[in-house]
Amino acid sequence: MDKKQQDQLKKEAATKAAMMVESGSVLGVGTGSTVAFFIDALGKRKDEEGFRLKHIVTTSNRSKKQLEGLGFKVDELANIDQADLTVDGADRVDDNLDGIKGGGGALTLEKNVAINSKKIIWIVDESKLVQQLSGFPLPVEVLPISCEQNFKKFASQGLKPKFRLAEDGKRYVTHYGNYIIDLYADPIPVPAGLADYLDHTVGVVEHGLFLNMCDEVIIAHSDGTIEDKRK
Repeated sequence: MDKKQQDQLKKEAATKAAMMVESGSVLGVGTGSTVAFFIDALGKRKDEEGFRLKHIVTTSNRSKKQLEGLGFKVDELANIDQADLTVDGADRVDDNLDGIKGGGGALTLEKNVAINSKKIIWIVDESKLVQQLSGFPLPVEVLPISCEQNFKKFASQGLKPKFRLAEDGKRYVTHYGNYIIDLYADPIPVPAGLADYLDHTVGVVEHGLFLNMCDEVIIAHSDGTIEDKRK
């Protein structure tokens, strides 16, 4: 599948998701290439239908800039109680609707928005589907002060860690001033066990395992069909 075909699939899934957002609701918006199509579709509804949102929060400056460019007012997560719906992409989604997220480096805010949402929908193309979480490194955001110790611990556990690098070759720095260690253990044998280990590791800010969180996944297939999987 070439990029043009993949982008068309992403656009189809994103458009369907945009039609599911209720006017006057509180919406959480994720980040990534598929979400960019979703934001465009929201803007089209705004222009054609007078579609409005009570509040909207997002997980990246890129999404915020795109939303504001379309005339939406973006709030901070701290300024709302809860989102009615959050729509985001995912780097991998398994048969249980568990996922790996954080390829763009925004995993901490993505998870904070997600857990403060009544419902979560992911929009993906079929290339993101796997039976077991695999095929994509697991991002772990870590504090700089103890990142070397974390790296050594991950290596000793056979998790195959690598520091994520920015384009200039230096360590990638997150929105919160932390580093990301990508774990290349593949496939992830017991996601819940690894999530628990990371949750209890001092120095870990957040990880990209999103387990038992997603309610629905909209999948665009190369044959032109749109699949809607729910728990």
